[in-house]
Amino acid sequence: MTDDLPGVDTTVDDGVLRVTLNRPSRMNAVKTETLDAIADAFEKYADDTSVRVAVLAGVGRAFCSGADLSGRDLSAPPSADTIDAANRVTAAIRAFPRPVVGAVNGVAAGVGVSLALACDLTVSKESGYFLLAFTKIGLMPDGGASALVAASIGRARALKMALLAERLPAREALASGLIADVYADDEFDGAVEALVQRLADGPSAAFASTKNAINDATLTELDNAFEREREGQLVLLGSADFAEGVTAFQEKRVANFRR
Repeated sequence: MTDDLPGVDTTVDDGVLRVTLNRPSRMNAVKTETLDAIADAFEKYADDTSVRVAVLAGVGRAFCSGADLSGRDLSAPPSADTIDAANRVTAAIRAFPRPVVGAVNGVAAGVGVSLALACDLTVSKESGYFLLAFTKIGLMPDGGASALVAASIGRARALKMALLAERLPAREALASGLIADVYADDEFDGAVEALVQRLADGPSAAFASTKNAINDATLTELDNAFEREREGQLVLLGSADFAEGVTAFQEKRVANFRR
């Protein structure tokens, strides 16, 4: 898989839809095209009754390290393309009428957290971690993260995670209620497959109704979050802080937001 392609592999086999981020050289960092390809997959198979469960995963050391900032043109006007694509993915996974397993095999950072938490059952390797890295580059969470994280772990923990941009190791993410389970690294693949098979063998209609009922009860602010995040992010994308944050990231140094 080359970096000029969207970097998403989609397969359907024995009732399982597998959508896999495949840009390991970029730690599965996403571009607009990557996000659109993920959304395309979930939307394409939403009405396919032969699909009984879906899995969103990543190849290599990362699940998704966030948006791809390589070669970012800071002179270009702010664009909502990537924000809109991320929102589309989260909405597509939320609307998908079968259970979606988020298999976090490593780091989930930035919008990677949004992708992971959009899934219905998010599980992680023990070595994995979650990082809302947006403020490190002068941005705010997007992809619905402000609603997804707060719905899972509450206001205080969500604010700490978002404002301080600190790593949340998988075990702590489980204890806080952010994710559903953690597996030892050497048992991860087998445990994920067992979970997927259990869901594939289960009552699809009951799973769909259960998923919708719980998500409707807990993600009441998701659509509003999309709009708030889009509006706020577009302002921040045009700010001096974002320019400094991206420059510092590209130069591998700590950003100086008080220059």
